[in-house]
Amino acid sequence: MKDMGLKSVLRKKYVVTTDSKHSFPLANNELNREFTSLKLGQKWVSDITYIRVNDEWNYLTTIIDLADRKVVGWALSEDMTTENTIMKAWIAARRNRTIIEEFIFHSDRGVQYASNKMTMLLSFNRKITQSMSRKDLRLRKVKNDAVAESFFKTIKHEWLYRFKFTAYQQLYSSIEDYINWYNNERLHSSLDYLSPLEIEVKLRGFSKIAA
Repeated sequence: MKDMGLKSVLRKKYVVTTDSKHSFPLANNELNREFTSLKLGQKWVSDITYIRVNDEWNYLTTIIDLADRKVVGWALSEDMTTENTIMKAWIAARRNRTIIEEFIFHSDRGVQYASNKMTMLLSFNRKITQSMSRKDLRLRKVKNDAVAESFFKTIKHEWLYRFKFTAYQQLYSSIEDYINWYNNERLHSSLDYLSPLEIEVKLRGFSKIAA
């Protein structure tokens, strides 16, 4: 292989971010793989992934609006606590965008999403219906959380795998730059090759006309 100028590509270590072996109540799959919406603030999906910083793992939590595929909220944490993952991302998302009646918040069945802290936070608003992927569908996880999984694959292969991160702030700034570009400029095949910003502008225009 050396003589031919070839080298092996090692598969990156897999880190489990979904701990579904817990005693918290679970929500039904209300989203039911309906990954489209014509209204902003109607359906959000969320997930958590891992990124190496030196010899440690940091965790990226995102919330994506299915109407325009915009990352409306995200958080980077050095641990997987509910407070530092989904709750921080949720607060950011609610600051950036309002939700409408019959709002669905979909995730996997991980302990962060099922925890009392998160379910109580969601239950305060009667507009919100929590949704979780079905049980024991590990082989269909990508299909059940397709949009969130697709974003993580995209950001890692288009951006994060190009760099070696040595500090939390370095990684945070890099993710922030990418998400700003992703939301405002990146063209999406699922959006007829428009950016999330262009779709957002269109949908807000339709909303004004309907009103």
